[in-house]
Amino acid sequence: MIIDRDKWQEIFSTINKNKLRTFLTGFSVAWGIFMLIILLGSGRGLQNGVQHQFADNATNSLWVYQGLTTKPYKGINAGHRIQFTNADYLRTKRLDSHINHISGRYRVGSKTISYKNNYGSYSISAVDPGQRYIENTDITQGRFLNRLDLNHYNKVIVIGDVVRKDLFKNGANPIGKYVKVGDIPFEVIGVFKSAGGNGEMRKVYIPVSTAQRVFNGGNRLNQIMFTVGDATLKQTRNIEKKLRVEFAKAHHFDPTDRRAIHISNNLQEYEKVMNLFLGIRIFIWIIGIGTIIAGIVGVSNIMMIVVKERTKEIGIRKALGATPRSIVGLILLESVVITSLAGYLGLMAGVGLLELVNKYMPPSDFFRNPEANIYIALTAMALLVVAGAIAGFIPARKAASIKPIDALRDE
Repeated sequence: MIIDRDKWQEIFSTINKNKLRTFLTGFSVAWGIFMLIILLGSGRGLQNGVQHQFADNATNSLWVYQGLTTKPYKGINAGHRIQFTNADYLRTKRLDSHINHISGRYRVGSKTISYKNNYGSYSISAVDPGQRYIENTDITQGRFLNRLDLNHYNKVIVIGDVVRKDLFKNGANPIGKYVKVGDIPFEVIGVFKSAGGNGEMRKVYIPVSTAQRVFNGGNRLNQIMFTVGDATLKQTRNIEKKLRVEFAKAHHFDPTDRRAIHISNNLQEYEKVMNLFLGIRIFIWIIGIGTIIAGIVGVSNIMMIVVKERTKEIGIRKALGATPRSIVGLILLESVVITSLAGYLGLMAGVGLLELVNKYMPPSDFFRNPEANIYIALTAMALLVVAGAIAGFIPARKAASIKPIDALRDE
């Protein structure tokens, strides 16, 4: 349908004659879109914050912790502590074809690390090379641990960016320098940053084999972690079952004893959180659409009043040859103009407020970067056009059904 200039002039003339009524009607639509954008943006901010919590570790990883048995098994009383060893690392590595990056960890704890006159207490992680991918470690200088470091028990260390700043003042290059872990010298081979922030960068990595030898760890491990590539959640649960069976055989505990070893499935936890946010988004859309519907009802009622006020005018138009289609088009267009313009203003206000919050509110661990992306904006605008058409449909049909003779008799 081609909209000519006269129709646009008539529409804006009608709106101009009823400014207050048009404003109040449009405000309800604008408020609905505004609240929808704010709620969706806030939901995105919460989701970004939670995803930031997962940024330190690969979401497709499983972490295995040793525990205490709670059930007697084959003559062994409950309360037996499970102790992981290097054999458990090898056992886990060949457990399933999906396992691609794996690391054992020996707990060293926090120790004083020094370089010349600078020193501090930092957390030490004794790990395998696969840890780089399990904890999403970004190497900014040098390299990470490799298999040769483990095989030759090299005294090498990868330090966090905060450790680098503490020990190597004025931006000095730490690569190749020796720091002391307690009284034992380690060569710095790399510097890393972590997606999780400064808390993670206040630690260092050393080869697990070196730590076992230097700190009297024997062949003991405290933890085993691994990633599972593109395995589905169902496949990771099967890996968990296989892992419990294998460890139960090796350490002589009941496979149904959940506390003998604890397995943290990050993929399962991540999908739980993402499903939660999917539910939140659906709930927000329901609330937003409900608010917009309330605005649509208001617009529809106003358009019914407009049709009533212009009954004689519509009758004269039809008497002069105006088709029902042209009458319907005029009323629908006026309704769409009011809802689209008001909704656009509400959309811009919502996006503007989110931008201000994003700019001036510092990101936290649970809320960061609230935003309404282009797809949400386009969906909202499409919703506005449809809403305007729906709001004007019943009044337009009523206008099209007016008979010229009845309209001219109307008082």
